[in-house]
Parts: sequence; C-alpha cells; structure tokens
Amino acid sequence: MPAAELKSLRANAREFAGDVLSKARETTEALPTATERYRATRPFYEQLVAAGFLRALIPQALGGDGTGASAAAVLAEELVAGDPSVALNLFSTGLGLTPLLRAGNADQHARYLPPFLATTGAPLASLALSEPGGTANLDEPGPDTGLCTTARREDGHWVVNGQKQWVSHATGWGGTGPDLMTVVARAGDDPATALVVLLVPGPVDGLRIDAVLDPLGHRSHLLPRFSLVDVRVPEADLVGEVGDGLGIVTAAFGGALIGACAAGVMRVAFDAALAFARTDRRGGRVPVVEHQGVGFLLADVKTRIEAVRSLTYRACAALDAGSPAAEELSVHAKVFGSEAAVQSLLDLMRVVGVDSYGHHLPLAGLVQDALAYPLFSGGNIGFRRRRLQALLADPTYDPWATIDV
Repeated sequence: MPAAELKSLRANAREFAGDVLSKARETTEALPTATERYRATRPFYEQLVAAGFLRALIPQALGGDGTGASAAAVLAEELVAGDPSVALNLFSTGLGLTPLLRAGNADQHARYLPPFLATTGAPLASLALSEPGGTANLDEPGPDTGLCTTARREDGHWVVNGQKQWVSHATGWGGTGPDLMTVVARAGDDPATALVVLLVPGPVDGLRIDAVLDPLGHRSHLLPRFSLVDVRVPEADLVGEVGDGLGIVTAAFGGALIGACAAGVMRVAFDAALAFARTDRRGGRVPVVEHQGVGFLLADVKTRIEAVRSLTYRACAALDAGSPAAEELSVHAKVFGSEAAVQSLLDLMRVVGVDSYGHHLPLAGLVQDALAYPLFSGGNIGFRRRRLQALLADPTYDPWATIDV
C-alpha cells in the first residue's frame, strides 16, 4: 500500500480508536465475571466490523479489503492503543481465519468467508491449537507426546476428540462456539507428518466448556478450557492435505503484528507518563521531567518505541514483498517488541511512582495487557527463539539478507 494510503488508514483507525474503543474499558471493567466483560465488548466489536476493519484483514483477492502486512500492522498499533481487549477480539478472529485464507480451497472460501466479509453482525473465528499440556513441541512423535487432540476418519467424516485451552472466541458470544473454529489435530501417530487443520462451523456440536480461565490482562477477552467430544467434520472441510497442518500453523503465527500491538501499548503508556512528568512536581519546585533520572527513563522508552515500530514495519514490508528475510524479521519484531513493551511499561511506572499502581491511571492495566505479548502467538522461548535457532543452524542461512529490506 502506498505511503499516503497507509497514512490515511492510520488516521481513520486512530480516530475510531479515540471515538469508540477508548470507551470500552469503563464499560467492561466493573463487571464481575470474564464472561460478562467479554459479552459487553460485543457492541464495540460490532462497530469494528461495521467500520470495515474485519474486511481489512481479508485479502482483496478473496473479496476483502486487505492489502498486506503493513496495513494490518497500522491497524493493530492504532486499535490496540484504543483498547487492547477489543482489538484482540478483532485480531484473534483474523488469526482464526488465517488457515482458511492461506490454505483453503475455493469451495471452502465460498462457504465460510461471506459472514466475515459483511459489515454487519459480530462474526467470530478461532484457531483451536493450544492444549492443557502445552504445544511448544506439537510435532513431537509418540503416543503421549506432541499435539494430543486426535482426528480419525469415519464414514466420510473426521471425528475429533481432545481438549484445548487459551483459545480466543472458543465459546462464541453465547457458549456454543464461534461462527468458525479452525481445529488443529493429529490424524496419525506422528504429529510431524500427520497434523491436520479442520474447519468447524458453529454452533459446534460436541463442544464442552470445562472452565473459563482468569487471565492477568486483557480482562475483557474470554479464554476458556474446553473439550471436543466426537465432533464430526466432513472430509471436505480438511484444509490442504493430511500432514500440511504443521506448515499451516507455523505460517499463521507470523509474529510481526505482536510488534505492532506492543508499539500501540507502549505509546499510550508513554503519553500518560510524559503528561504526568510535565505537570506533576511531587511536592518539589519543578515538574519531575526536569530531573535527569526521569528524563533519561523517558528518553530510553521513546527510543525503544521507535526501534520496535521500525523493526515491525521492516518485517511487514518484507512480508509484503515476499522477501526471504521476512521470517527472521518477523520473529525479531515479535521477540524484541514484546519484551521491550514489558520493560518499558515497568520503566514508565517508575517515572510516575506509586500512583501508577492504581487503576485510576492507565499504566497498571497496560502492564497487565503487555505481559501477554512475550507469551502470545507462540511463546518467545518455546517457539520463537527456536525458529531463530533453526535459521542460524541452517548451512544456507545468510545472516545479512535482512540488510536490503
């Protein structure tokens, strides 16, 4: 997308975030349960859909308005700055659609994409991958290791059984599942060669909600533990072929968008801390920004924000151009961006002092949200750094292919 169009997209998303999403937290935070808070985000999500932001995550070639990773990153940074939980509702639906968008066939696109291309309602999609035992080693062979959810063929269907958790939108708005659940399962003894991705429309017959998890941050985003019990999926709803699942899942978790989310959260926190430092004297003679310790912390955080944003948009540019460096840059953006966000939020709390510990300022809530970024979209240790390690170990790896991106 040309720079002028990206600038216009950013302005549109920023205005929407300020006018609509910024009001979400005050609506949801007083509600007592995660389910109530999640359902209270629905009107805000409906406005996201009506404004065309969901269509913007679907490529133009498939009937949407999406123009690539750079535009998606702009949306992520701006919408997360408005409200991280509601923005996560949008982008986790995008994640749930990604296997269909990337590897689905024309028939699957025709049957499942129309609700997500419309600008009405509140359609949800989820990617059911994570399991209670962890999925960092999802391709580990053996009967008791690797991904444990199973899919077996029976009378023209796949029959799915297993337990999942930390799956966005798995309950749907009403507890019967999302409009589309993309389920990752093993269809044989060796997950490395037998992972499958299956499309399961809602309501999901055989979905059992076992528990609603209570996350530290993103308090208005629902993350349940649930079981799939004899869920029958027509063979026509297999994405790709048996064994394609590992590649489909790996491609779905690109990582660069987490860098954009990190930039959005850091920006909101920086604005709050800078405003405080410029106006509050803490009983002294001058505003605290005049003290070197405070000024240096703010300067360091601003440098990190610019570094995270630059790295993220380089990664997105590489993705849009089909550059071989896109994989590495995306991992760097995710790892560095997510960890820089956590460190920066803590530093900004030090600028403000004890008042930052209360929820009357945004910093405490933003820290809770930012702590998820090193864990989301494949954890930094169990998944991301392993991908970098694999690149470094490859004899054909060129460490400086990233220079020209």
